[in-house]
Amino acid sequence: MVVLLALAAFWLGACPFSLWVGRWFLGKDIRDYADGNPGAANVFRAGGRKSGFLALVLDIAKGMPLVFLAHAFFGLAEPLAMLVGICAIAGHSFSPLLRLRGGKAIAVTFGVLMALPQHEVLFTFAAFMLLGFFFIENNAWIVMLGPVGSLAYLAVTGMDFWYSLFMMGVLMLLVIKHFNELKTIPRPKVRVIAWLQSRRRVI
Repeated sequence: MVVLLALAAFWLGACPFSLWVGRWFLGKDIRDYADGNPGAANVFRAGGRKSGFLALVLDIAKGMPLVFLAHAFFGLAEPLAMLVGICAIAGHSFSPLLRLRGGKAIAVTFGVLMALPQHEVLFTFAAFMLLGFFFIENNAWIVMLGPVGSLAYLAVTGMDFWYSLFMMGVLMLLVIKHFNELKTIPRPKVRVIAWLQSRRRVI
């Protein structure tokens, strides 16, 4: 059963919904925009707000059903549900339908975290990414804050070892997908620097 769920999760994750939405609703290949990523962000860049939201929802949603079924319906242990989730993320990241050139796996990761029962990990992941959005210029480093912050939270709270292992797997996949962008040093956002300078003048 685990093998079947993992394979199903991989192939559902491999379905490039954002690419299909771009073709069907916008008549465009979203890989022609920005970084060439076949994800929801480039559907927005291609000029379709409604299509972008649809693509985003689909990319999040494909990380959810098999993980939810694994632990809620079939009663599998959480580590096995996490394995199914990792397969969904890997399918999106290395889609055979796109010659292994899949998306960057942010939305599908949120979907997997939403389907797992321990939602504090989801909230921690989202909170650290939001923090990075306000303070860091480089998108790849913003993404890294999600799993790194979650691992720090898990270490401090002493939560389940399997969640830490799962998040390390997520971190590994995200590092692979953002490797070239991570070669640059993370920079603080300009408005943060301006605010700090204004505070220094006040002091």
